[in-house]
Amino acid sequence: MTTASSPPAARRGVHLQGRCEEGRGALVTVRSPIDQAVLGCLRLADATQCDAALAAAQEAFTAWRLVPAPRRGELVRRIGEAVRAQKPQLAAWITREVGKIPAEAEGEIQEWIDLCDFAVGLSRQLHGLTIASERPGHRMMEQWHPLGPVVVISAFNFPIAVWAWNAMLALVCGDSVIWKPSEKATLCALAAQELVAGVVATMPEAPPGLLALLPGERAIGMQLAAAPQVGLVSATGSTSMGRAVAVAVAGRLGRSLLELGGNNALILAPSADLDLALRAIVFSAVGTCGQRCTSLRRLIVHRSLQDTVLRRLQAIYAALPVGDPRKPGILVGPLIDAPAVQAMARALQAATAQGGSVHCGGAAPELGAGFVRPALVSIAATAPIVREETFAPILYVMPYDDLSEAIRIHNDVPQGLSSALVTSDLREAERFLGPAGSDCGIANINIGTSGAEIGGAFGGEKQTGGGRESGSDAWKNYMRRTTTTVNSSTDLPLAQGVNFDVSG
Repeated sequence: MTTASSPPAARRGVHLQGRCEEGRGALVTVRSPIDQAVLGCLRLADATQCDAALAAAQEAFTAWRLVPAPRRGELVRRIGEAVRAQKPQLAAWITREVGKIPAEAEGEIQEWIDLCDFAVGLSRQLHGLTIASERPGHRMMEQWHPLGPVVVISAFNFPIAVWAWNAMLALVCGDSVIWKPSEKATLCALAAQELVAGVVATMPEAPPGLLALLPGERAIGMQLAAAPQVGLVSATGSTSMGRAVAVAVAGRLGRSLLELGGNNALILAPSADLDLALRAIVFSAVGTCGQRCTSLRRLIVHRSLQDTVLRRLQAIYAALPVGDPRKPGILVGPLIDAPAVQAMARALQAATAQGGSVHCGGAAPELGAGFVRPALVSIAATAPIVREETFAPILYVMPYDDLSEAIRIHNDVPQGLSSALVTSDLREAERFLGPAGSDCGIANINIGTSGAEIGGAFGGEKQTGGGRESGSDAWKNYMRRTTTTVNSSTDLPLAQGVNFDVSG
């Protein structure tokens, strides 16, 4: 996305109160990373429109929280049906705007559909607890109530799915939602928002301000993060972005859910099934052109396998179909923009300067400005560059001699999202999954680091932010908990046996 000098007429890209209107901020042109073709232009939201969205979201929340949860689930069920009907069209927007191959783009829309199914079932299972009381004639319980307006700040690499993880759960939990999409994926967001707005209009119980879309720059995200009426800010992106959001939210003692950087590693043990391992490694390392937060960045391979694995990986990388993702057979599309290509070049230069050997990969201008070939780099685990996340298809390969050393190398980075061990040794697997093993939020055995299912809670530790989205009990992020005690007796015994008699 770039500022337009003489753009075509701007499309309406801000969604407020169920209606699409033109933004009042900067005018931008949206270009495809595939061929730099102009996909459209729009004006971003300004501070006034942000205030209007916050007010509408608060008003919508006060009505939506009183709608029974199964009826809220009915809205999400209808959304899921609409997404099923529009899956090819939505996936095509993802391919055009962010460069994913069609299979991955359709997989992203399938995540939205799956999340709708999960959320519909959840709408009848928003359960609390009944807890035994120490006082006769008393009942103690926990209840979960709607939280408030939820802000979702999403990243370009999953331009629709990350919002869907949050928004579909927030809706069944009784919250309104404001979406601030990545500046690099506004048209995908607009397509999704328009679909959802059409469904909301079919349900009289759903207030018009229930879902809003605010394409905008950093200032809009920070304005939303600082707003006191916002119950939760869920932000996905870089660690630096997450720090800024966390500070703004913490300044008002609010809640944040952060999904930030990953520097994911796979340990390849001597007993590994190499054919299985290589398939897992390659998809994790080059899928989405290395632009997933779960992309494989570091391959920690047993020294006895190092030469064999490098030789086989080089052969696979040499044959990888890289190019226009709209062409049949292509597996690797472009990076999102020129700065991403430059970041990859800088990382490879740094790796070389730090003693690494680049076996293959780098810019591929003959394919187009945004294209690169995935890179393999042999390097020491102590090189500073391997502690950094570069959002590009660079795989650092480093040896180890025993599992203790491998786990130490694995954990010696600031990030803690996804991890994997490929082994046929049960003891090694259990050790990796145990308290002294992987320090990541996701730990896998005999699969890669990428491609999580929606049924499990998704997120990581350390500088990944600690948030959890999608499945399991992630719904609790979008609700508030109350502990309640009901006295049905005529006495008033105090807890802990305290005696405080004030009778006359």
